[in-house]
Amino acid sequence: MTSFFSGPTLERPGKARERLLDPNERIAEILFGLIMVLTLTCSVSVATGDQTTTRDLIIAALGCNFAWGLIDGVFYLMTSFGERGRNILALERLRTTQNVDEARALVADAFPPLIASLLTPAEFERIRGALAAMPDLPKHPYLTKDDWLAALGVFLLVFLSTLPVVIPLWLIPDATMAIRASNAVALVMLFLAGYAFGRYAMRRRWWATGLAMVVLGVVLVAITIRLGG
Repeated sequence: MTSFFSGPTLERPGKARERLLDPNERIAEILFGLIMVLTLTCSVSVATGDQTTTRDLIIAALGCNFAWGLIDGVFYLMTSFGERGRNILALERLRTTQNVDEARALVADAFPPLIASLLTPAEFERIRGALAAMPDLPKHPYLTKDDWLAALGVFLLVFLSTLPVVIPLWLIPDATMAIRASNAVALVMLFLAGYAFGRYAMRRRWWATGLAMVVLGVVLVAITIRLGG
């Protein structure tokens, strides 16, 4: 859950965020795009076998990830709008509540649990007072330029992650070999995305995270195909 501290509600006019999407979000969108296109190529090859043409697969893969990139970008905007609305409501409650426990709970929700547990009552009160004294509180949620740029980034990450996977489909005339090569490229990219995620989140055993991401991706693809996706 996003607290009123973490969203753009309290951003000052003209002050841009350092990152439109953090590394975790970028990796997640790339993984989403890879799993989508891998599911498509595998399910189509299973369903049609040798009758599949590389041209059809290229069109289907690009169309699928274009559509899902667009959908994911719209969902990002909806999430940003909803979070900003919740942030505004939370800050309004903080400014109007007379209940000390509720005020402390609202402030604590803005921090990771470990940090919140270390704050003293005086520190809670100082933070609450500073927030309550803030002027020009927005009355309604809104979308900023950064939100739209981040949504565009989401779309591009999902869609562009398709391109390396469709290159073998374009270069190799034989459909069966092209699909195998395409799937191999997707698996390599899954490993690299998992490796990057390990470096960002774990700082150790990066290769193991990469392998785990390959296994997870294959399992998710297999489940999706099995369920008719």
